[in-house]
Amino acid sequence: MQGQKHILVVDNDSARRSQIETVLAFIGEKFYVFSEGELVQHLVDVPDILTVIVCGDISEHIQAIIKSHPACPFIYHDIVDKAQASSYNNIIGELAIPLNYGQLTEMIHHSHQYHNNLPNKRSGKCPDILFRSLVGSSEPMQQVRFLIEQVASTAANVLILGESGTGKEVVARNIHNLSDRNKGPFVPVNCGAIPPDLLESELFGHEKGAFTGAISTRKGRFEMAEGGTLFLDEIGDMPQPMQVKLLRVLQERTFERVGGSKSIKADVRIIAATHQHLEEMIKTNEFREDLYYRLNVFPIETPALRERKEDIPLLMKELISRFTSEQGHSVRFTEKAIESLQEHPWLGNVRELSNLIERMIIMYGEQVVNVGQLPFKYRHIEVDDYQPDYPEELQERDAINDLFSGFDYGDDDVDESEMQTSEPEPTGIAVLPAEGFNLKDHLADLEVSLVTQALELNDWVVARAAETLGMRRTTLVEKMRKYSLQKN
Repeated sequence: MQGQKHILVVDNDSARRSQIETVLAFIGEKFYVFSEGELVQHLVDVPDILTVIVCGDISEHIQAIIKSHPACPFIYHDIVDKAQASSYNNIIGELAIPLNYGQLTEMIHHSHQYHNNLPNKRSGKCPDILFRSLVGSSEPMQQVRFLIEQVASTAANVLILGESGTGKEVVARNIHNLSDRNKGPFVPVNCGAIPPDLLESELFGHEKGAFTGAISTRKGRFEMAEGGTLFLDEIGDMPQPMQVKLLRVLQERTFERVGGSKSIKADVRIIAATHQHLEEMIKTNEFREDLYYRLNVFPIETPALRERKEDIPLLMKELISRFTSEQGHSVRFTEKAIESLQEHPWLGNVRELSNLIERMIIMYGEQVVNVGQLPFKYRHIEVDDYQPDYPEELQERDAINDLFSGFDYGDDDVDESEMQTSEPEPTGIAVLPAEGFNLKDHLADLEVSLVTQALELNDWVVARAAETLGMRRTTLVEKMRKYSLQKN
C-alpha cells in the first residue's frame, strides 16, 4: 500500500506559516513548512508530494518552479497578484482568508484526484500487456482499469458485477496478475455449473470414504488455490447451505474437507462474480446478507457493450487478430458495417460480438463484409449492396435458369409415351407462336408482375416483399430502381 503523501507549505511570512501549520496538524496531514529559498531542495528530497501551498508574493522563481513541475499540483493562499491564479494548469485552486477547514480538505481531495488522473500514470505502474484483454478506451473501461490497479495490491475481497459476456473473469485474472499473488495459481469455479450436492466437495475436497464413490482423498479448489486466487463465478447461484460454509471460511480463514476433522488454513484471495442483482436476492432470502457484505468489500462493475459502443471497432480489431492467429483466416468490415454493428444492443455483450466475428470468418474468410452480408438482426442502417452489371448473355442465361429451375420434369423412370401424351402445365404462354417471341422481354414482364404482386401483398414494405420473393432486400431495391417501380 502507498504511504500518506506530504504537503509542502512555502511562505516567507513566519506568522502565516505557523497558522497553516496548526490547521494541517489538526486535520492529521503530513507536511513540511519552509521559506521560498528551500522549495527546490524539498521538491527533490521529500517523497510522495501531494501538493504545494504557495503563500504571499509569487516571485518569478516560484513561477519557474510551478512551470517546470507539471506533475505536481499547486495551491495559492493569500497571494498578492490574483491574475496569476490561473496562469498554469497545475494550479488547482486558492485557499480563502482566513483559512477554512472545509475548503482545505476539499483542496486536498482535488490534489489526490490530480495525481490519480495524471496522463500515463498507470502505464508506468503496470505493463499494458496485462490489460490486452480489457480492450477499449471509453470512460467506463478506463474506470475498470483504474479500480483494478487500486485493489490488486491489497488483500481485499472483490465482487465483480455485470451482465453475462462482459468479461468478469478477464477482470478477475487481471487483478490476480497485478497482485502479489501472481506467482500462485488462479483457480476459477463456476458455482452454477456444479450440482449442489457436489459443490462442497469441489470447494473443500474430501477424505477417503467420506461418501459413496470417495475412493481416495481429494483436494478441493481452496487447497488448489493456496497462495493464489480463487475465483467464484456466478456466486448468486450458490445454494444457501454452501453460502453459510463459505461465510465461515471468509471469517475464520480455515475449513475442513468433507468427512474430515482437521482444520486447514486457507491462504487464498477470494474474487466473486455474478450477473444477478444480489441486493434484490437478499430481499427474497435467496442470498445471505452477511455473505454479501463479506464479498462486497470492493465492487467492480463491468460495463455492458451497449454502454461503450465507441470501443466496438477496437474490440473487433482485437478479436479478428486473435482468430487470425488461431485459425489462420481473417475477415474485414466496411465502415458502414461497423457503423451498423455499433447500433446493435448487444444483449450477449463481448461474447456475442466474438461469436459474430467467428461466424463471419467462416462465411466470408479473407473477404470484406458490408452491411448486406451481416445477419439480418445486425443490419441497422440502409446500405445498397453492389449489384454487378453482368454481360447481356449472362443475364439472359441466368433469367432462363431462374424461370425453369422450379419445373418438375417427372421421374426418370416414367414411360416416354406417357410424357408425350400428358398435357403441359400452363406457363406464361400456352402455345409458342409460330413466328416466335422475344424471350427477354417476356421474362422482364414476368419479373415486373411478380415483384409488383409481392410489394402490394406486403403493403410495399420492401424487406417483407424481398422475403416473400426469397431474395435480399438490396436486390429487390435494385430491381425496383431498374423497372421504376414505386408506390402510387
